[in-house]
Amino acid sequence: MKHTYLPLVLTSLLAAPALAQTTPAPAPAGQRPTGGTVTATSTALPAAPQGTGRLEGTVLDATTKKPVEYATVALLPANGEVPLDGTVADDRGRYQLKNLAPGAYRLQVTFIGYAAQTVAVTVTDGSTTVPAVALTSSTQKLGEVTVTGERPVVESKPDRLVYNAAQDATNRGGTAADVLRKAPMLSVDPDGNLQLNGSANVRVLINGKPSAVVSGDLAQALKQLPADQIKNVEVITSPSAKYDGEGSGGIVNIVLKENNLQGINGNVGLALGTRNSNGNLGLNARKGKLSLSSALNGWSFYAPGDQEVDRTDRTADGATIGYLRQRNDGFGFGGGGNGRIGLDYEPAPNHALSLAFNGSLFRNRFDVDIDNQYTSPTGEPLGSGQLGNYERETMQKFRTQSYDLTGTYTRTFGQGSRREWTVLAQHSRNRNYRFYDVDQFSRENANPDGTPDFQEFSPNTARNLETTIQTDYVLPIKEKQTLEFGGKLIKRTVESDYRVSRAKADGIFTEESALTNTYDYNQDVQAGYATYATPLGKNYTVRLGARVERTELQGNFQTQDKPFGLEFTNLLPNVALTRNLKQPGSTVRLSYSRRIQRPSIFYLNPYRNESDPRNISVGNQELKAEFTDNLELNWNTFVKSSVLNVTLYTRQTNNAIERVNNTEDDGRVVATYGNVARNQTYGLNLFGSFKPLPKWDISGNVSAYYVYLFSQELTNRGQRGKNSGVVYSANINSGYKFDKGLSLQFFGMLNSPRIQLQGKSSAWQMYSIGLRKELFKGKGDFTLNADNPFTRYVKLVNDFDNGFSDSRNTTFIYNRGVRAAFSYRFGKLENKPQRPKRSIRNDDQKAGEGGGQGQQ
Repeated sequence: MKHTYLPLVLTSLLAAPALAQTTPAPAPAGQRPTGGTVTATSTALPAAPQGTGRLEGTVLDATTKKPVEYATVALLPANGEVPLDGTVADDRGRYQLKNLAPGAYRLQVTFIGYAAQTVAVTVTDGSTTVPAVALTSSTQKLGEVTVTGERPVVESKPDRLVYNAAQDATNRGGTAADVLRKAPMLSVDPDGNLQLNGSANVRVLINGKPSAVVSGDLAQALKQLPADQIKNVEVITSPSAKYDGEGSGGIVNIVLKENNLQGINGNVGLALGTRNSNGNLGLNARKGKLSLSSALNGWSFYAPGDQEVDRTDRTADGATIGYLRQRNDGFGFGGGGNGRIGLDYEPAPNHALSLAFNGSLFRNRFDVDIDNQYTSPTGEPLGSGQLGNYERETMQKFRTQSYDLTGTYTRTFGQGSRREWTVLAQHSRNRNYRFYDVDQFSRENANPDGTPDFQEFSPNTARNLETTIQTDYVLPIKEKQTLEFGGKLIKRTVESDYRVSRAKADGIFTEESALTNTYDYNQDVQAGYATYATPLGKNYTVRLGARVERTELQGNFQTQDKPFGLEFTNLLPNVALTRNLKQPGSTVRLSYSRRIQRPSIFYLNPYRNESDPRNISVGNQELKAEFTDNLELNWNTFVKSSVLNVTLYTRQTNNAIERVNNTEDDGRVVATYGNVARNQTYGLNLFGSFKPLPKWDISGNVSAYYVYLFSQELTNRGQRGKNSGVVYSANINSGYKFDKGLSLQFFGMLNSPRIQLQGKSSAWQMYSIGLRKELFKGKGDFTLNADNPFTRYVKLVNDFDNGFSDSRNTTFIYNRGVRAAFSYRFGKLENKPQRPKRSIRNDDQKAGEGGGQGQQ
């Protein structure tokens, strides 16, 4: 059964209205009471008899035997209905009442979607463990389909915001990029660049684990994952020290759909659209101690698009050298698929084993015609041969294959115990192949026979292997104190083999030795962490933590005798102080963390891509890690069915990795990356969710921040090395549920220009609408979606000025889309409890900003 998480609930306590109080009992430290609504009145609770007794226990679902999170527990006298004390269970269904006088009482346990339970208890001078209270669902069954309350589209939890993608009809038939655009605090532009609270330094996990699927070009990876496979998206801005150095922005965890139903069950889906299409199949089997889950999907996309480049090149004293005018007309198409299979086995009640495999492949091709004109200030053609005025036919291909193999062992220590030990191991492999082929025709000196006067092709193969071993231990200390500690070993091996061949006068292709090489890069990380959480009095909770990470780097070019290496050890502290306010579920949290972010192959790959000789991209193999200090103040509150979350934050990144555009003597611009900047950001994020009507929900997010970028190194080289400005974004997501299984969903967003070190990108907007109809008594649904129906293209303008070149790049991205999606769920609908899973989180690498330069 699905729990119903309505903000600030506790409405089940309406059955006991006398529980209303001026100062409600606070939730356990760091937890959100979502089981009902407590109404503030002038009625005061009678004083509960004081003593040394203590009650503790667990609240479970009677059918699934799983914990009921945040259930409300009220202590009643043996004869009477006026509560003497109360509390809210934590996220594992545990509760505790202290300082009670010995005697006979009753416990009343309630939660939305369940029938209330009242049990007799006897308090002694010591600690009394109450047998698990099993709540029975109050929902009704229609045939084989269970009608339950649905989660809201967005939930606010103590340490994260959760976007329940499965509840949003506009996601049907889309991709992961479409889903992430709608999650709180996130922004994904039409090129696929992801930001969290203004930071592109975001670590993306899948089911709580790093994945080879997203280890390289994130924009391409998000196209590979169908939206129909995504259950929810968790946005974590202030992770604890048990996470790796997860970046200045935070963590985005994509949780895929998993079915915990007994027997054999699954789902099938098909979506056809004008921009992309996909089909997916999920099949699950569970019997006794063994369960098997699997999913398979395939997809394709179509991407027409045009680009315009207008650039002015200057000398150091500002004199104009030449003007570049370039017009590109292209069309892209591609597709791929991925599959995953998982096996879970519980040989004994306190032991669990799991094994999972996830594999993915992706192919695309872009054909681009380039019209290039480079002229002097007086209009005369400049350059010759490859750098002259030409028409160029370019074909680019990209292929990638990746897989993850993960094994986990979990040891628990009895029902209700918080003590837990896990051991995890994972091996990942990502291999990608990029290729371009060029035929160039001169505008002034074309060959009479119409043959190309310049030809070039270039293959690049890059491989990334990663092996991780991790162990974590959770040790409860006394009542609500918890100590967590663990260690991790990560071994990464990266290889890039890149080659460039050009045709000579005789038509025979010969490799260009200056542009051909093999690069090897090894990175070993050893890490250990410890976190300690404890309440401070009745309303405060503090969490202290620290990680120690040692990094060993070594890189080598095959044709060079000078390998480079680097070793460093870093202490990464983390602290969070949370105060529970009088309003149930309302908290204020102040947190500080220091993080490390190492560059991934996206930034390191030294492959020099000259498919467009006037606009070149190349990685920087000598990049070092960047460090970020984060300070965040968060206020979270619930009023009836409404949620409000306000976050103030500041962060400073030293040694920041930023994109740099260098102008060479012959007028070519080379885009690369360097540890060249200091990045300071001061921001505010507002998120709200409410229900104007029982069937109508609205959620929205507004974010604004001021960013200051400065690079002394670029300034010393005579380039533009400073930029600043205010960036803002806003989105709204609204849904209405009609009768007879019909629902309507709308999503819209707008973004201001983004500030870059040497320029800025333009503002952009997106919107979508979806109509969903349930079929076959809730087992299936049919959805019609329209994306940007009144706007054919998104126009993205990127301006940069490095002091020697002033450029405007305008890209027209086709984004109007219509798609129809059908899905059907089959199998026996009977829930089976499943142990929560631990997972590996390799969050330390800075991943690529999809759609940008430098990815090879």
